[in-house]
Amino acid sequence: MTIETTPHLNFRDQARAALEHYQKAFGGDLVAMTYADTGLPADAPGADGIVWGQVSAPGGFRVMAYDVQPEHDHSPGERAFFVSVRATSAEELTGPWEVLADGGTVVAPLAPSQWSPLYGMVTDRFGVTWVLDVAVSYAG
Repeated sequence: MTIETTPHLNFRDQARAALEHYQKAFGGDLVAMTYADTGLPADAPGADGIVWGQVSAPGGFRVMAYDVQPEHDHSPGERAFFVSVRATSAEELTGPWEVLADGGTVVAPLAPSQWSPLYGMVTDRFGVTWVLDVAVSYAG
């Protein structure tokens, strides 16, 4: 069983620049997927924004980031982060998901997504938003 937590930072049109900055500071590999990569029409507002990005360095540094879509409110400093929980199997996520969702608000149900066999987002009863998914290699 392998479960990792990662800071998941939220931006408005700055996720790629932030990830490049963090990569410069800490080294490692940068991967990024745009909303267009997931099927949003290329001419749609925010299509070139980052839906999922990560810098991962051999020394253990890891941070994820995304661009909040234009139709959602975003004020820097408000909803500035999520806690990302990545597991190696779907079975590892269901128990934590049920506990976090108890008394919380499901933002995105735990279900398959375009980038993971299982993904979900929940704001727990303490106001912390958690993103849970099964980690897979990004082939883009």
